[in-house]
Amino acid sequence: MTQLIQHYIGGRVTESASGRKQDVFNPATGEVSAQVALASVEEVNAAVSAAQAAAPAWADTAPLKRGRILSKFKELIEQHHDDLAAAITREHGKVFSDAKGEVTRGLEVVEFACGIPQLMKTQFTDNIGGGIDNWQLRQPLGVTAGITPFNFPFMVPMWMAPVAIATGNTFILKPSERDPSPSLLIADLLKRAGLPDGVFNVVQGDKVAVDALLQHPQVNAVSFVGSTPIAEYIYTEGAKRKGPYPLRVQALGGAKNHLVVMPDANLEQAVDALIGAAYGSAGERCMAISVAVAVGGVADKLVEALIPRVKALKVKNGMEADAEMGPVVTAQHKAKIEGYIEDGVQSGARLLVDGRGLKVPGHDNGFFLGGTLFDHVTPEMKIYKEEIFGPVLCVVRVPDFASAVQLINAHEFGNGVSLFTSDGNTAREFSRRIEVGMVGINVPIPVPMAWHSFGGWKRSLFGDTHAYGEEGIRFYTRYKSVMQRWPDSIVKGAEFTMPVAK
Repeated sequence: MTQLIQHYIGGRVTESASGRKQDVFNPATGEVSAQVALASVEEVNAAVSAAQAAAPAWADTAPLKRGRILSKFKELIEQHHDDLAAAITREHGKVFSDAKGEVTRGLEVVEFACGIPQLMKTQFTDNIGGGIDNWQLRQPLGVTAGITPFNFPFMVPMWMAPVAIATGNTFILKPSERDPSPSLLIADLLKRAGLPDGVFNVVQGDKVAVDALLQHPQVNAVSFVGSTPIAEYIYTEGAKRKGPYPLRVQALGGAKNHLVVMPDANLEQAVDALIGAAYGSAGERCMAISVAVAVGGVADKLVEALIPRVKALKVKNGMEADAEMGPVVTAQHKAKIEGYIEDGVQSGARLLVDGRGLKVPGHDNGFFLGGTLFDHVTPEMKIYKEEIFGPVLCVVRVPDFASAVQLINAHEFGNGVSLFTSDGNTAREFSRRIEVGMVGINVPIPVPMAWHSFGGWKRSLFGDTHAYGEEGIRFYTRYKSVMQRWPDSIVKGAEFTMPVAK
């Protein structure tokens, strides 16, 4: 009998009553591995009610105690590290070593959140004048929610839930319906760590669940990571909601990340970087490099070095020890990527390596594509303008550094970018002039560490704050200023002038 992956509400797995469900696949075999329940509005409302009921007591829990529960959660993640990674590989398809890296990066945000007593400290000014003291508080919002993508079913929820919970909020996770199993593993480990029932909940589902979360008056903040059209939709719909507090929305959208190769770059290092960043996780990363910008005379040498490396990629079941690239997540996504490849051919780009038609022995029905490489791609082509989210690398040739900067700054996305060079001044100018949120200098995938914050510019981010780190603390709290004095210091008589420091 096929397993049905359910919701987790109020501290227990709850059977769905909606009657709606969807297949979950093993991308390496193409077989249905499970089904996932798709929540109704009523089931989302039940999760919000559970989170709302738990919110007052959790908000009043001392930050140190909240941090200790998260510390125990961290220990349990470490103990079940490989179990989590295996669940990711089974439903997403990424290679096991990459899945383990995903777990580690999520774990780092949990570790950051364990320091919440220090992170919640604010400022105090003694005697600003007239016996008045002034200080600030950061207080939780209440019920919060996260809507997460298929490509990082563990790491992205960890960008949200630990920070939200640490700051005293309750949290509802709506994971991707394509790989939902890690969400219930997270819930189980939090329960075992001692988290009170209702503080963390999971509703499986599709657009029905998303809209119900956006429209519910008791949901105070929604964080989203995914494609730009959905990010913009969530941000726009959130802004429409009426109530005493507007819905706070943080929506991270799509990307078209460039890696600029200067003539003075170490070519071998640049090629290594491009192979890993373009084809790791089959290109299904919002920080994947999908455009190599070859500056000046380096283009021919770069392309000549890339071709054999792309052809030699070890594309296999992600659980095999020597696999370098696994399948893409679904048959539909595979077909979409193939459509982009054909469009590139029809647009006049030079197809140097074609990943279509790849067959992996013993996995004839798996959702596999080989690495694909285009040269002579131009800015007006669809394969340049749009996010493909697959193992496709486009080479764009530009004459000089200024042209490279202009090319990147003209793109609608501004998520991540990288520059490979041996010149310090070029690196400095690039870092200052480029209109992108995350910049790597000789670093191909510049994902900030847990105590910094993640987010892009332009149409890669909708909202005012980036994810996790100190930006995450700000997103999940309301700022309050308190001024106080006591009767013995109050001057007799009414004051009719604007108060000033004395």
